[in-house]
Amino acid sequence: MSQLQPAPSPPMHPAEEVQLLELMRSVSETAERLQSTHDALQTQVVKLEHELAEANEQLHRSRELASLGEMAAGIAHEIRNPLASLQLFVEVLSQDLEDHPEQVEVCRKIRASVFRMDTIVEDVLRFASESSIRFEPVLSSNLVGAVIESCEGLLDTAGTTVHLDSGTAPIIHVDASLMTQAISNILRNAIEAMDSMNHGDRRIEMSIATSRVRCPDASMRERVVIGIADRGPGIDEAVMQKLFTPFFTTRESGTGLGLAIAHRVVDAHGGHINVTGRDGGGTRFDVCVPPGIDRSGYSMETAT
Repeated sequence: MSQLQPAPSPPMHPAEEVQLLELMRSVSETAERLQSTHDALQTQVVKLEHELAEANEQLHRSRELASLGEMAAGIAHEIRNPLASLQLFVEVLSQDLEDHPEQVEVCRKIRASVFRMDTIVEDVLRFASESSIRFEPVLSSNLVGAVIESCEGLLDTAGTTVHLDSGTAPIIHVDASLMTQAISNILRNAIEAMDSMNHGDRRIEMSIATSRVRCPDASMRERVVIGIADRGPGIDEAVMQKLFTPFFTTRESGTGLGLAIAHRVVDAHGGHINVTGRDGGGTRFDVCVPPGIDRSGYSMETAT
């Protein structure tokens, strides 16, 4: 029995072939556009997820900062009142003991200790007195300029100069007051680190740049990096591990709060601080903050 063969398709008219080819090309182009749009949306989703993660981290850090500020302010106020009384009593006692040099010297040492304790309280209160973190667009070169200006007296006394390489000087969204205080603390630390230098280049190099850096979570992200580099004796590895610990200091006159405050402020801005040794001696601090993320209208109480 013979099998039926399918009837051959009638030949396609040339005009129909052209229409079919155009339709296939149109479908292909549409598919490519859809794929391109999909890829762009995926990229945008990843970017938004990163920004959301940073915002959540920022919120968490700021809440911790708020709790710390409230606690610190309460403790500082409780300490300041008896300190004021102690200072008054020592002054009266010192006057009554004018004819007893040894006792007067003891009073002097007590006054010095009271002054140091009051300085610590003042540092804590100054940190806790910032009622909110208010992000605003700030030109990074203006921020660094304010930092240098705040340290002019100390620079003049120490005979130290600052060389600034501002680069592109991008805009960053930060609390200008808090960030100025944080970077000023680092600059003061650099100035004091070179106190022991009797000769040589007493110059601190500051820089502003935008680059991809390794963050504490091991990811590589774009950050605005404000660098402060000195030519002091450097920092031992053991000291490096405790550098940002509150009240840790290697100086008799230090309160141990300057770098701790700087670390917490930068951390509350979603940034971090890298510390490295320099070839030939000295230390480099890099303050790394997110570039220009608009947080306008965001406010977080840090103290009451």
